Amino acid sequence: MGTLRVAAVQAAYVLMDREGTLAKVEEVLAGAEVRGADLVVFPEVFVPGTPVWIDAVPIWDGDEQWFAMLAEHAVVVPSEATERLGAAAREAGVYLVIGVNEREATGSTIYNTLLYFDAEGKLLGKHRKLMPTGSERTVWGMGDGSTLDTYATPFGRIGGLICWENYMPLARFFLYSLGVDVWVAPTLATGDGWIATMRHIAREGRCYVIGANPCLRVDQIPADFPDRERVWRINPDDPEWVEPGNTVIVGPNGEILAGPARHGETVLFADLDLSKVRSSRRLFDPVGHYHRPDVFRLAVDTAPRPVVTQLRNELPGN
Repeated sequence: MGTLRVAAVQAAYVLMDREGTLAKVEEVLAGAEVRGADLVVFPEVFVPGTPVWIDAVPIWDGDEQWFAMLAEHAVVVPSEATERLGAAAREAGVYLVIGVNEREATGSTIYNTLLYFDAEGKLLGKHRKLMPTGSERTVWGMGDGSTLDTYATPFGRIGGLICWENYMPLARFFLYSLGVDVWVAPTLATGDGWIATMRHIAREGRCYVIGANPCLRVDQIPADFPDRERVWRINPDDPEWVEPGNTVIVGPNGEILAGPARHGETVLFADLDLSKVRSSRRLFDPVGHYHRPDVFRLAVDTAPRPVVTQLRNELPGN
């Protein structure tokens, strides 16, 4: 295990505009300081942005045009969009983790997905959020266990969960068992309570945690966005912001290394000493000496659940 420099990006997307948001990702990754990082983490569903209307209007009340935009600008995996993300990671020489709204090439259901790219631009894998939260269920489908994984890098294993998935103790335990050293938690969650969650996971898993949030001001919603005045919910305590941000980087003992950042586009940096992950687990290892497999057992179904399974009937002798 080595050391690495991480960058947690808190930025504004171009709402429901895949091409515009991909250009924003490329711009951020072209920055000299970001190129000095080993791992760069972008927020949840950054491409093409949060479907902010889900908390602004009653369920399915005039959202047809907005959802059509979401489906049109969602990311198919693989596609030209993922090729652009991979190329940007390769050009910057960084491992890249980024949230996207994902759609199957022939489907209309959208998934809240994390994509993992290596420093050569190769797509290592993806994770679909297992359980959308509350109103999110009006726009996102559910993932399955086949996308619960961690990924080996020269500086340790990376992996994580999306937003409130991080509250699922069994999902956390399974990822701990896969040896995660750097935990990524792209999210939309705000406030100090979420920062406490990031610190808890760091202490529980004895790993580094990177929480990455988007931030979007009201005036960054395109002027020609359909039914613009209804698409977001105004917070009277924070009227200028649709999403204020809440990005943070936490060490394996729960100490805050950078952030939390709020009310502004920024990139947080931290240098992580991965030897501290191993040394801190001498005190508490949730899937090792501090686990009781004789008492507790976890069964995890990692089989994919495709919509259609094609069966081929063959006659004997054919």
